[in-house]
This record gives sequence, structure tokens and C-alpha cells, in this order.
Amino acid sequence: MSGRLAPSILSADPTRLLEAVRLVEGLGAGLIHIDIMDGHYVPNLTFGPELVRALKKHTPLPLDVHLMVDEPGRIIPLFLAAGADWLSFHPEASTHVHRDLYQIKEAGRKAGLVLNPATPPDVLSEVLPDLDFILIMCVNPGWGSQAFIPACRDKIRRLKKRIDEAGLNIPLCVDGGVKADNIAGLVADGAEVLVAGSAIFSDPDPAGAFNRLARLAGDERQG
Repeated sequence: MSGRLAPSILSADPTRLLEAVRLVEGLGAGLIHIDIMDGHYVPNLTFGPELVRALKKHTPLPLDVHLMVDEPGRIIPLFLAAGADWLSFHPEASTHVHRDLYQIKEAGRKAGLVLNPATPPDVLSEVLPDLDFILIMCVNPGWGSQAFIPACRDKIRRLKKRIDEAGLNIPLCVDGGVKADNIAGLVADGAEVLVAGSAIFSDPDPAGAFNRLARLAGDERQG
């Protein structure tokens, strides 16, 4: 992956999603982040596997699918078939976390778990070596444009230290409230992938907003 930023299309104009994807692709995004909400695990409803399938035909960027759903094991096969490259889910929502992770890994895709703001890192202990990435939520899941929860920064630092001490290579991704005023600090804390939605797509100049965030994050693709 070449760029640190993973733009979240949840915040893009729903009538212009492909245009939004092509914009950030051209600017050097590393991933396209797609939030899947089922109206049960979280109250909101968003996209389904058909959107993933459609986008897969039009962008070479990896598609990072975040499942905010109950019983993710039931729908993981649908998103694998649609072409998801990275798939993450919430351990609280899964009956069999290890089995669900290995559905993803056995398909040759990257498997991750998601930590909500109140979810302690210890929930990862038994499967930490099996993870390809970890997504740390800095807002409560379910809606875009929420305010950043500062206490999450300590969690990032503690988890980064734990991963390093275990000799593992597990990228930490951060999602929720990522803005120009905190992105550099999040990178310093140990975040390697920054999911940004409203900070890019709600700006009157999305390209300028993207480039500003990328520079602040120290993205090697930015001059």
C-alpha cells in the first residue's frame, strides 16, 4: 500500500461515488474504505456487496470493507465474492471470531478486527498473531461526521507498543474524527492507515483537503 489515507466513501455524495473514488485514486489514496451497516449492530443502513462488486471493476485500489453488522460470518462470503480486499468486523458481533477471520484469510484477503472506543485491546489477545490489521474506532460506530474521542490516542499507543514487543507486523488503522488538527498526532501515536470521510468529502475542495491531510500525515507520495 503506497498512501496512508483511506478515504471513506460514506461521506461522499451518494450520486457521485465513482467520481469520488477516481478523485482520491488520482491523488494517491492507499485504500478505499467502505462502511457496511446493517441496521442491527448499528442503527444506520448503508451499502451492500453489489457496490463493492461495481467499484472493483473501476478502480485498482484495494477495497477496505468495514462490517458493522451482527453475525458477520453470514455475509463475509458475499463480500469476498464481490471482491473485498481488506475485511474487518467487530469481535462483539461475532459468535466465532477465529472462524470468521479464517474465512477471510483462506480466501487470500486481509483480515482485521475493529475496536470500538470502549472495547479494550485485551479482546484481541487470543487472535493477535492471526490479524493482518486492526481498525481502531475513535468515534462510536454507526454515523459519519462524529467528534473525535481523545482517549483513543492512548489506546493506539498501548496497542502499538504491544504489537512491537510481540515482534508482529500488524498495521494500525484509525477511523472516526480524523481531521487536519489531529492526523499528525495519530501517526506519531502509531497509526499507519488513516480513514477520513467528512474531512475530505464535506470540504468545498475535496482534492485540497485530501492533499492537506496527506502532507500532515507524512504521506510519502506527497511532495
